[in-house]
Amino acid sequence: IDLAKQAPQKPPRWVLLGVRKVDFAMDRDVILVGANKGVFKKLQVKVENGSLNMHRMTVEYGNGSIDKIELKHYFKPGDNTRVIDLEAGSRVIRKITIWYDTQNTAHRKARILVYGRH
Repeated sequence: IDLAKQAPQKPPRWVLLGVRKVDFAMDRDVILVGANKGVFKKLQVKVENGSLNMHRMTVEYGNGSIDKIELKHYFKPGDNTRVIDLEAGSRVIRKITIWYDTQNTAHRKARILVYGRH
């Protein structure tokens, strides 16, 4: 095998799976993903524009199984969650549901961005 002629492997990359603008209350938001985005091994959530208290997240896979992920943390604008390893490795994600509350004294609605890594 001539290694020089093989295509170089691309490093895993982060893909934006969805964005939600949050309300000023206790709420939950759902991000629909679907098989057309591919399979993912890891997730990360970023908070922009405002702050919020994130409580938990569920990830529902294409086969109907669900991962429950605790995210009890106060996020300031620009903060990220830890890199979240999905339980069963590479999987198709059907939807992601995030529970949170805001007590945003600046009255700036935060945005939640969810990224997945192949």
